[in-house]
Amino acid sequence: MILTVTPNPSLDRTYELPGLTRGAVLRAAADRVDPGGKGVNVSRAVAAAGHRTAAVVPLGGPEGALLARLLGEHGIEVAGVPVAGSTRVNVTLVEADATLTKVNAAGPELTAGEAEALLETVRVRSASADWVACCGSLPRGLPPEWYAELVARAHRAGARIALDTSGPALDAALRERPDVVKPNAEELAEAVGRPLATVGDAVRAAEELLDRGARAVLASLGADGQLLVGGSGTYFGGARVVAVRSNVGAGDASLAGFLAAGGVGEAALAAAVAHGAAAVRLPGSQMPTPADLDPASVTTTADIPLDRPLREPAR
Repeated sequence: MILTVTPNPSLDRTYELPGLTRGAVLRAAADRVDPGGKGVNVSRAVAAAGHRTAAVVPLGGPEGALLARLLGEHGIEVAGVPVAGSTRVNVTLVEADATLTKVNAAGPELTAGEAEALLETVRVRSASADWVACCGSLPRGLPPEWYAELVARAHRAGARIALDTSGPALDAALRERPDVVKPNAEELAEAVGRPLATVGDAVRAAEELLDRGARAVLASLGADGQLLVGGSGTYFGGARVVAVRSNVGAGDASLAGFLAAGGVGEAALAAAVAHGAAAVRLPGSQMPTPADLDPASVTTTADIPLDRPLREPAR
């Protein structure tokens, strides 16, 4: 059972366009609407893999009602917390060459009572969860320490915590020792306050997060692959991807694969890489099913290429 927490969920509308011209009236070649938000995407990928998952989400307005309905259609149990504001709607424009343009709404501002209701819902649900995945930025009204309190309460309930956030919220939560944190390269560079130019730079940055409280770090390095650093060892993995259709939600799919495979060690990293590679081959924020995975394309190793330059250095 994987419980996910998305404090600022969304409806994600994706339009595929031949090209993007400012000021023009454009006709979409295809469009879709998906339940969105990083934790929601993790639940969608877990459900697509055939595992049980529940999503803790604040829900407001007709947008919130539609989000709840779509989650149910994906086989996700909804642990909704009513809020006064309306659930946000994000728009992604995908051009024929796979260039993405995203417009993300701010979302509602939560009251102190709504923030506490979310925490208590997570605490109660954590007792029956193997993992709690806490994902995404915090909405207006929630202080950076909110995730730290969530981690503390879920730990007291006996659950393991995966945290995917950044900035002050990550800094504050590290003191509560989340079981795994999942930054991308830019977030990892931000967390340590220096650029990352090589795989070795990323390893040393991940080790610094361990020193600050994280028990393991699963770092997405974009086209360069993924890195796992923790008590089970240090491993590096990658996969062949011929064509990228959309990278929206790929990191969330990776985290879902990692947790569904146990969340520890090289085999879990391989599952993370396979899920992330499958996600970028799919349109919009569609999550991969087992049929979309290509485990044979995945390679993992404990022999880390420390001097390998990152194709997309993080600054």
